[in-house]
Amino acid sequence: MNNNINQNLYIDREKSWLTFNARVLQEAADESVPLLDRLRFLGIFSNNLDEFFRVRYAAIRRLRIEKKRADTIKLLGGITAEQLLKDITEIVIEQQSESLRILSDIEKKLEKENIFILTEKQISKEQENFIREFFIQKVSPAVVTIMLNDLEKFPLLKDTSGYFAVKLVMKPKKVSLLETILPKKEIRYAIVEIPSTINRFVVLPSNNEKQYIIMLDDVIRHNLNYLFNIFDYESISAHMIKITRDAELEFDSDLSKSFIEKVSDSVKERRIGETVRFVYDQDIEKDTLEFLLKRMNIDSSDSIIPGGRYHNRRDYMNFPNLGRYDLLYRENPPLPVPGLDLEGSILGKINSKDYLLSAPYQSFSYIIKFLREAALDPNVVAIKITLYRLAKNSQIVSSLINAAKNGKKVIVQIELQARFDEASNISYAEQMQTEGIDLIFGVKGLKVHSKICVIDRLEAGKVKRYGFISTGNFNENTAKIYTDNTLFTANQSILKDVSKVFDFFEVNYKLNRYKHLFVSPHYTRSKFNKLIEREMFNAQAGKHAFIHLKMNSLSDFKMIDKLYEASRAGVKIKLIIRGICCLIPGVPEMSENIEAISVVDKYLEHSRIYIFGNDGNPEVFISSADFMTRNLDARVEVTCPIYDENVKQELIDTFDIGWKANVKARIHSDDLKNRYRKTEGENFRAQAELYKYYQNKLEVIAEKVL
Repeated sequence: MNNNINQNLYIDREKSWLTFNARVLQEAADESVPLLDRLRFLGIFSNNLDEFFRVRYAAIRRLRIEKKRADTIKLLGGITAEQLLKDITEIVIEQQSESLRILSDIEKKLEKENIFILTEKQISKEQENFIREFFIQKVSPAVVTIMLNDLEKFPLLKDTSGYFAVKLVMKPKKVSLLETILPKKEIRYAIVEIPSTINRFVVLPSNNEKQYIIMLDDVIRHNLNYLFNIFDYESISAHMIKITRDAELEFDSDLSKSFIEKVSDSVKERRIGETVRFVYDQDIEKDTLEFLLKRMNIDSSDSIIPGGRYHNRRDYMNFPNLGRYDLLYRENPPLPVPGLDLEGSILGKINSKDYLLSAPYQSFSYIIKFLREAALDPNVVAIKITLYRLAKNSQIVSSLINAAKNGKKVIVQIELQARFDEASNISYAEQMQTEGIDLIFGVKGLKVHSKICVIDRLEAGKVKRYGFISTGNFNENTAKIYTDNTLFTANQSILKDVSKVFDFFEVNYKLNRYKHLFVSPHYTRSKFNKLIEREMFNAQAGKHAFIHLKMNSLSDFKMIDKLYEASRAGVKIKLIIRGICCLIPGVPEMSENIEAISVVDKYLEHSRIYIFGNDGNPEVFISSADFMTRNLDARVEVTCPIYDENVKQELIDTFDIGWKANVKARIHSDDLKNRYRKTEGENFRAQAELYKYYQNKLEVIAEKVL
């Protein structure tokens, strides 16, 4: 561990993130997790790591290049960029090694379930015939093969693809007497891109109870001779490599281009971003590795990581289930929201009271139903919504287009710079523009991360508003695996503030005042500071004072300092932080009144719930914002107070259930050990208990009806 001027106050952000990803890897290693889900967690671990290098590692690398050493030490909290990059690489190499061990263990256990992942050297004659035909018909037309020796410039490799580095040792050509005695062997190198358009896992035919799978990589390995049969070689070898590129977008200043054009051009430029990580099969020949590193201009300042035979293990997220549902978590069907009927009018129900949707425990279909009803209702005149990440075939967008075709004024703020979703959002933006939807592309210098929708409906000659505010994206696919809360409301005071947020999108220079919502970047930090200070005042006055916060990440040093201050004042603080947690809990005279845990389980914990004791009358909020500097100061975020007492109690219950977790909960600590939390009593798995909680609410309603 390096001497860090802040090491006693904060945990390093990047190392905390890597510790979160280690929790994901723990799930892959956990023998109580179904086997095929263990593979899925292995894929999530790999996918997370790819994004980390494309974003965070790349950002630190840019700091090292662009800033003076003293500046980077200040920006990184007392550690040099060079040392942090080195530390990250060491941690990742260790994690990669652990992931390979876990994968090997899973494969052995799959064999006991009669599921065999074969290499090209293990296939039968019948399977060989199938693989050859599959390769010729499906794979070969999609394979890109490039000979390297005679190229002046190394070809551009994509950071989303896997490649084979192929080495051909040619048969010697006898030209002279000396070469007859000591024939010279020419070596040729090639790159083969593994097609991303074909499923990585090829299911092989079987005539018994056993099931066989071969990786697409090994299908290609088995057919290398087919690819290189024009060469007279005596040996051939292929080892997988992959690179990760800096994903930062660079925008040009051409005033003649639209914002869509600028983002689109930047996404295209991303493909030639600087290489920040090079991963290779550790069994690759030394001369092949040296050839690649030299030709690709990769040096020791980049992250060079030895790995196993296969890379891009994110593909394990889509490992075929083979009909073996006994090796997967049991699917819990999404429950209805008590009192809301998908068959009737949602607007009519919301008119009388607020409702809370908790996905994936409850059905995301209510959001689609809300928009489809608004699209058809002759009294609805306008729909306004923010969109950040959308499903591949978005029902949200379909509903909005339907509304526009029915003559509604539809205004959509779509975030074109949602990282890695830029191309998809550009495509949707162009589609919506074509259908007559008015688009807003946000605020210069700020990403719009808020999750809000408001509709205007004419009632008795006046406009009445209905809407919803959420902690998560309006994405029906991720709603199946992300835990999020959405408030449906007709509270006119709250929705008047929501409308002001849309006014801000269109008139950025005018600073709106909000009576109910906390809106970043102008008010969120100060509002939360006041709530924390009130709890401090109550604690010092001997009153009941507590703070319960559930979020994805806590990394803003000023907010951490405020929580430390509250702890010293005697406020009891409970934190459920899924990912990054730079706060160090439980330190005497600094954070002794703070406890912090992380829950990593079947679903991705994504909801943000903030509860402040208020001397026995708790105030409860849901939010799109974490306690990260970007959410507080550099994005448009919305935090919404909960006024309905039933909804408020439901969110308090949700937090309390999460806090009882002792099966999938880990303790945040400065040693980054990811120790499982142990408490007295029976095992308590929060996500399973939360599903039961919503089931019980339905049963109570049913009993009242009877």
